Amino acid sequence: MAEEKFNRKNPAVKRILQEVKEMQSNPSDDFMSLPLEENLFEWQFAIRGPADSEFEGGIYHGRIQLPSEYPFKPPSFMLLTPNGRFETQTKICLSISNHHPEHWQPSWSVRTALVALIAFMPTNPGGALGSLDYKKEERRVLAVKSREAAPKYGTPERQRLIDEIHEYMLSKATPVPQQNLEQKSVESSNNIESEEEVQMNPDNDIIADVAGAEIQQNPVVDGMIVEDVHEVQVNANAGPLNVRFSAGLSVSRRVAAGETSQHQVQGSEGTVPKPADDRFFTWAAIGLTIAITVLLLKKFLKSSGHDFGSDGGL
Repeated sequence: MAEEKFNRKNPAVKRILQEVKEMQSNPSDDFMSLPLEENLFEWQFAIRGPADSEFEGGIYHGRIQLPSEYPFKPPSFMLLTPNGRFETQTKICLSISNHHPEHWQPSWSVRTALVALIAFMPTNPGGALGSLDYKKEERRVLAVKSREAAPKYGTPERQRLIDEIHEYMLSKATPVPQQNLEQKSVESSNNIESEEEVQMNPDNDIIADVAGAEIQQNPVVDGMIVEDVHEVQVNANAGPLNVRFSAGLSVSRRVAAGETSQHQVQGSEGTVPKPADDRFFTWAAIGLTIAITVLLLKKFLKSSGHDFGSDGGL
């Protein structure tokens, strides 16, 4: 740095040169900042995203403009890397920036300001000037992207300094947390109350097995309504589609007085064999099974790209 270009007797220049020397002799893994060779009052910096936050692993570049009255007046800050917390290329409002000169202390330095900026990143923006309130997932994506390359800004001199700082920060950066690398996607699924399993099956035959059509009868009372419940378990194979489910058929009917002798109440002594007229309900359950199997086959063929609408298919 050509220090002879500046008036070393100037209090601001003297203070800035002192801070530059301290920054170079005592570097930090969390930040890096240096002034332009042609302008000591303009600094480029990069900070590392704070640990245990959505910014962890990110490298965020920015610009500091020191006033001519520094250190008696505060600097201004601008972020150059998209981050989801502060607007880029906009002077941000912080208690350590020129937006709040009443809070600034002359004993503070560029180093102090950068440490404070890192601490401010995970805080609630509260609508402050230059603040953003992105979702954590979006900030994690930006944190990963920030490592890819330094932002492009300003003159070639500025860009050289930005690139130099970026390389330094990459050499000190810790690995990006796994949660920042994973891109979360929202998948919608239909939850079916009946038991359903979809498996890959090499068979091409269409099979519909009706297993155990069991009938449970409510107690029979003369002239009362009796509800017959038929439970059907179905295994349906349609090519690679294998679906198993249980279906229930409930039929209510009125029982005459003379019919009570043909039924026995299911109780502690068990259930008697089914009467002949219950075959109707069994066949109805079988018909329901076949209809469901055909619908499943249509859905499978449609999802596989087969055209069955106009060619006389299913």
